[in-house]
Amino acid sequence: MRYATREIRLASALVEAADTLVEGFEATRYLQRVSDHCVELLDARAAGVMLIDGGRSVSLAAGSRHEQVALDLLEAQHGGGPCLDSYGSGEPVPPVSIRVAHADARWPDFTERALRHDIVTTFAVPLRRREHLLGALNVFVPTLPDTTPADHVTSELHVAQALADAAALGLQNRGTYAQYRDLSGQLQAALSSRVRIEQAKGMLAERWSVRADQAFMALRQYARRHRLPLDQVARAVVEGVEDDAELRRESGTSADGPA
Repeated sequence: MRYATREIRLASALVEAADTLVEGFEATRYLQRVSDHCVELLDARAAGVMLIDGGRSVSLAAGSRHEQVALDLLEAQHGGGPCLDSYGSGEPVPPVSIRVAHADARWPDFTERALRHDIVTTFAVPLRRREHLLGALNVFVPTLPDTTPADHVTSELHVAQALADAAALGLQNRGTYAQYRDLSGQLQAALSSRVRIEQAKGMLAERWSVRADQAFMALRQYARRHRLPLDQVARAVVEGVEDDAELRRESGTSADGPA
């Protein structure tokens, strides 16, 4: 990859951004990698991602290069900044000179801190999946926007937006995947519970020589009396650790047969 063109490196970064359906996925680490790719592809000094919900920052992540600088600049945007502007409009914030923005009193807290970090220019693009906005990707570059050709600026914005779109898609897919896994787990647990209850009901009905519905009533009444989940009582029956005599009393039968 050392001699690969930027197009090939961008393609590789987009594929990596799509790979979120894996075990041990960590959103912060994932967004750090997206930011790292952004720094490498755009020759930026630093980059970071702000996840936003309801107009408020809920999570920050920055690339490994100048990570603390990027995190500090993301945190400084509580009162306004390129991330919040991009999120609010759903559109990119084109490259802005930090000194000009500071002189115009635009994002005063952010620009003051950016100047202390010797940041020259910044721009941001939204993290979005169709109409669903998740936050913004913020890039900090070492050159003035007026010294960069217009077509190059447009290209840089397009690359950053492609990475941000891929990240938004990856996060959304991960969220959907997690929801389906949770639902699948719940359905599997419910099915397993039902199987155990049916198994316990059949075992007791055969053991006591009673109807299956009578055995089920004994299970349910025992569970209610002892304030236990029905599945827990059924598991005890299946595993042979239940109090058979007390359960039998709930069924209205005795060891000698039905009462």
